[in-house]
Amino acid sequence: MDRILIEARELKKYFPRRSGFLPSRGDDFVRAVDGICFHIASSEIFGLVGESGCGKTTIGKLLLLLEKLTSGSILFEGQDISTLSPEGLARYRASVQMMFQDPYGSLNPRMRIGDSIGEPLVENSDLSKREIREKMEEVLHQVGLPPQSAILYPHQFSGGQRQRIALARALILRPLFIVLDEPVSALDVSIRAQIMNLLMDIHHAIGLSYLLIAHDLSVVKHMCNRVGVMYVGKLVEYAGSKDLYRHPLHPYTQALFSAILAPSVSIRRKAIPLSGEVPSPFHPPAGCRFHPRCGKAVPRCSEITPSLEEVAPSHWVACHLYRSG
Repeated sequence: MDRILIEARELKKYFPRRSGFLPSRGDDFVRAVDGICFHIASSEIFGLVGESGCGKTTIGKLLLLLEKLTSGSILFEGQDISTLSPEGLARYRASVQMMFQDPYGSLNPRMRIGDSIGEPLVENSDLSKREIREKMEEVLHQVGLPPQSAILYPHQFSGGQRQRIALARALILRPLFIVLDEPVSALDVSIRAQIMNLLMDIHHAIGLSYLLIAHDLSVVKHMCNRVGVMYVGKLVEYAGSKDLYRHPLHPYTQALFSAILAPSVSIRRKAIPLSGEVPSPFHPPAGCRFHPRCGKAVPRCSEITPSLEEVAPSHWVACHLYRSG
């Protein structure tokens, strides 16, 4: 396996809950991310899936330092980023970029796209205007846009073209890792495959690592080496993509995947309906957070929070049904 590029250790992010103008009480907060551990290797694509509000996007923001950790640590190439020097932190920020979901809101409508793409180099390098222009044209070519695009404004492009521009902006600093936050969900179906293939081509060409945050399971299956499944701030299962899609173990993962086509005609799946509502992250259930909706729950599921255990080679699940002891 390639070296570990980014490692998340017991990440927690709690947001205080506010009601109108009143401050929150001491224990009144949203457990958006609650003790998440995972790693992403160099040149790997790791996917995070789960229902809306489970904490996927918050994890991406934590990795990009757009949100401050409540507790836990993030390691970059083996070093805790909280211990980095100012120069090391600047290198980390340059090495980790993001491609946002909304192709219409991620670009400044008043800036020509050449200026938008080149802006990170203006802020983070001593390159001349000519050198910046050359690098900007290079990444435009890389994402399949002509150099003449640089003089145009965002409103002159389609949604798919804007995502190409957003990707060019992310690539301009030559990052090692990009967070892809629902990169194709706002696009027409006919354009999604083009952007997915572009992302894969660039991944293979320069060895980029991705964290792919998505709710479309077919996109994750197509792109990812490994996949983690989240439920109300917790990671409940992760494994290699093929293994997870063929043999989901956690009852939530089984229900989630039962709605998509099986990977082979020899595999028959029956839809697993989920009863009840997703619990509130303000006051999640004790024990396993999925137990109120789980048809396989046993008494200890409501009492003890299951930890992630490796139940098969490189296949981890947090479920009492698979506990070794």
